[in-house]
Amino acid sequence: MPQDVRFEIPFTTPVSEHLDAARKQHLRWIREMGLVRSQGGFEEYVSWDLPQAAIRTYPHASAEDMVVLMNWFSLAFLFDDQFDAARPDRADRIAEVSRELVATPLRPVGSRPRVVCPITVAWAQVWEQLADGMSPAWRTRFAASWGRFLVAHSEEVDLAARGERLGLAEYTAFRRRTVGIHHSIDAGERSRRFEVPAQAQAHPLMVELRDAAADTIGFMNDIHSFEREKRRGDGHNLITVLQHERGYGWEEAAAEAIRMTEERLGDYLRLESEVPAMCAELRLGVDERARVRMGVEAIQHWINGNYEWALVTGRYAAVKDSPAATAEEQGRGSLDDLLTV
Repeated sequence: MPQDVRFEIPFTTPVSEHLDAARKQHLRWIREMGLVRSQGGFEEYVSWDLPQAAIRTYPHASAEDMVVLMNWFSLAFLFDDQFDAARPDRADRIAEVSRELVATPLRPVGSRPRVVCPITVAWAQVWEQLADGMSPAWRTRFAASWGRFLVAHSEEVDLAARGERLGLAEYTAFRRRTVGIHHSIDAGERSRRFEVPAQAQAHPLMVELRDAAADTIGFMNDIHSFEREKRRGDGHNLITVLQHERGYGWEEAAAEAIRMTEERLGDYLRLESEVPAMCAELRLGVDERARVRMGVEAIQHWINGNYEWALVTGRYAAVKDSPAATAEEQGRGSLDDLLTV
């Protein structure tokens, strides 16, 4: 049932026309980079249909940039699946690879990774392409958002290794970092070759707006992915946290998770309505206001685009008795090991 849960999102967003050609190039790239190492791993990856997510979340990207964004899009998902619940001994390697991924945007563009594995080599290539044409301010902002995301994932591995559970308030704050929406919204600027004015980006309203979007998307993802994460034994899910903290059955916990999601979506919509007043307060010019508007659109693309993809992706609906489902039941996140050479 969770993957079928529907939400009322009061805005529509466009979809890119560059799917077919970009997907072909992307799937060839992940094989060439060793990001899938088995036929089963490739078939599982194809079933996720991440290119569909990319054309919905970055609908204004050029045909060439769409390939870059699809390639980048794959890395966080593939890396996330290396965090095997059944392999707490991998925590040190995950932390090592995470540090390398964090460091990449902080080094001169084109630097070779110091920790070598398929994920780090692919990210070095993608970062060089993502950074192209963007200002030092944008690169720094993206690097900070990306770093917080990866550090949170390493913390999640440590929590699982120690068998610790987070309470609802702790989990909500933690999920805001692990969902990875802040750097994904930053990439929305790269997809259209613009940048939100620094004074607007730093305004408390925009900070709250991005956080509300991150919570909304994170909670939606938790609901739609609940059955998959339950198979994996992954406690990093809002429904599971509610079950544990409040003693709910899963249906009651799911209902509360849906209510919390709708509440945060309402917060986002309220904050979005206040953006014109913020622009007036900052005395932004016509061009600056247009870039703020595109920044808000980038957030909308993520809320609605990710939601539409989540309803149909095979990532959240592994077929019973498939290799992927078997791996999940054994606590393994992925069919392929991407952390070794």
